[in-house]
Amino acid sequence: MHSPFLHSRFRSRGRHFRGGAQSLQALVGGSVDVVTGAYEHTIRMQAKGQDIKAVIELGRFPGIVVAVRKDKAAGYKSAADLKGMKIGVSAPGSSTNFFVMYLMSKAGLKPTDASYIGVGIGPSAVAAIKKGDIDALANLDPMITKLEQDGDIKIVADSRSEEGTRAIFGGANPAAVLYVKQDFIEKYPATVQALVNAFHKTLQWLDKATPEEIAATVPEDYYLGDKALYIAAVRANKPAYSRTGIISAAGMQSAADMLLAFDDELKAAKIDLAKTFDGRFVAKAAAAR
Repeated sequence: MHSPFLHSRFRSRGRHFRGGAQSLQALVGGSVDVVTGAYEHTIRMQAKGQDIKAVIELGRFPGIVVAVRKDKAAGYKSAADLKGMKIGVSAPGSSTNFFVMYLMSKAGLKPTDASYIGVGIGPSAVAAIKKGDIDALANLDPMITKLEQDGDIKIVADSRSEEGTRAIFGGANPAAVLYVKQDFIEKYPATVQALVNAFHKTLQWLDKATPEEIAATVPEDYYLGDKALYIAAVRANKPAYSRTGIISAAGMQSAADMLLAFDDELKAAKIDLAKTFDGRFVAKAAAAR
């Protein structure tokens, strides 16, 4: 069983960045044309007068987990206990950073009440916990599953499932999307449609595929030397994959509310959330099924 993305008839060249903030900078700077990144970046950029739009939702839940180091677990009762901690995030200004700041704001803390250390989303994040370089971590799988299996962390907020996401945000909260500049949409609509078609087909496949089938489609280096771990991480995150590719109005508002909770600059901006998502391409992809 093969992912339909592998059979899509277009050529592209990918670049991997340490965190979402760097991916966004690359798009703004013109070194990449399209980004798979956090939906919230489209909101932030609109507030800055940059017309960047999501064209398909890839993740309906953030998939981000906040955990404290096991030796800190006994003293942790609520997000208020993150005060004064050194918190590892994928990169400063990334979605993992925003996520933990939102949790802190709900507990009455300010973003400055903790320090944030960029640890990436790979083995370096695991090492930072194991070495004691950080007190807590906001990160993704398979790193979270690895640390949990090793007994190094206690999970305190988990947005990999619908239940966990609702507990944090009170509802849906769109996560990963494919986003582009508006002028790219206008110049290359056929390219955007081809990309959305491929991602939409892949989402439909992911909905039906088993974790083992998903694992069989990725390069072996994704396993980080432990295929069973990778499969366990896929199983934990499978509910987070978008089923339709469409971002709901409630989801858009939830994402905006998260940012508004701690970003005073954003509070002063005029934001039209309808302009952060162009659903025409997903609608066409769905109609072609």
